[in-house]
Amino acid sequence: MLKKLLFDVERLRNPKKAIIMSGFFKTGKGQYGEGDVFFGLTVPQQRIVAKKYKNLLLADIQTLLKSKIHEHRLIALIILAELYKKADEKIKKEIAKFYLRNTKFINNWDLVDLSAEKILGEHFMDRDKKIIYKLVKSKNIWERRIAVLTTFQFLKNHKFDDTLKVAELLLNDTHDLIHKATGWMLREVGKRDRATEEKFLLKHYKKMPRTMLRYAIEHFDEKKRKFYLKKEAA
Repeated sequence: MLKKLLFDVERLRNPKKAIIMSGFFKTGKGQYGEGDVFFGLTVPQQRIVAKKYKNLLLADIQTLLKSKIHEHRLIALIILAELYKKADEKIKKEIAKFYLRNTKFINNWDLVDLSAEKILGEHFMDRDKKIIYKLVKSKNIWERRIAVLTTFQFLKNHKFDDTLKVAELLLNDTHDLIHKATGWMLREVGKRDRATEEKFLLKHYKKMPRTMLRYAIEHFDEKKRKFYLKKEAA
């Protein structure tokens, strides 16, 4: 089955799109996606492939995750998230552990964003969340982003505490991709409970990275955005 999947992906290669995607996902030397290789498949194309091979074995998913080809890893994570959704509790636990063992291969923002909440978010919704706080302190940017995006599932269920705690721990993070993810999650809190988001902002907005703050207040009216962006305001 794995060989057929690889053949299908190869058949869909688009060199022109691959060049564009390599630039978009910052694969140049010293950039966050350095060394990542793209075949140029669209996300809808990858979802079709993933659906076709939805019963792939974990061993084969592992092989895909270890691939230098970005689309292989994305398809692997789409399949893994679907397997998790349909699994019993025993297999869900196995998949969550598998995911955590393979975070070094979940190494670009799209890979994190489509998988973390669907697997770890679901799994740790009503479980001990200490792993999230281990990830948020990681030196690996992608593990920190996984920690942030895992909380998306919590806040969708109106459980905001962990999103806010993680955001507070990341106020001094230096990476733009973490600022964007954290601001995005704060904005999502505000969609559901503006008062809770603003309580956090009023405490922290003066020291928040500007990108994080801008993402967090994106849906505020102009007057309120100006207030928060004027960091010297009382």
